[in-house]
Amino acid sequence: MKIALKEAKKAFAADEVPVGAVVVDPADGTVVAKAHNLGEHGRDAAAHAEFEAMRKACRKLKQKRLWGLDLYVTLEPCTMCAAAASLMRIRKIYYAAEDTKGGAVDNGVRFYQAATCHHRPETEGGLLADEAAALLKTFFRAKRQKLSIKS
Repeated sequence: MKIALKEAKKAFAADEVPVGAVVVDPADGTVVAKAHNLGEHGRDAAAHAEFEAMRKACRKLKQKRLWGLDLYVTLEPCTMCAAAASLMRIRKIYYAAEDTKGGAVDNGVRFYQAATCHHRPETEGGLLADEAAALLKTFFRAKRQKLSIKS
């Protein structure tokens, strides 16, 4: 999760929503791929950290599934990313901060509890949650202050 937090800090420095993700092989702890949000400057609403990390991992491994690999992400995955992790057959998702508005694992639609979900990764939340949440709060507080100054 510390590597995912480093990625989130890269996003923060680039004025992107500070979320980072890492795909790891739990057998030996090898980092297969890492990424951070790219949606703002890449003008791609789907460029979420976990989606980008899983895409990179698939390209690196030259396969469409990520059987047996784990995903670490600093924010609870949204519905799109939860579905992508399911389709890519991620073994386990570790996330830091809960997302009570947009999360889809333990909040919101709870994607993996749906009868139509074909693959349900194990999930564990709360790893370094305070640090990840503080980074997000700092980012959005600064955004709100900029908006109020312009008004």
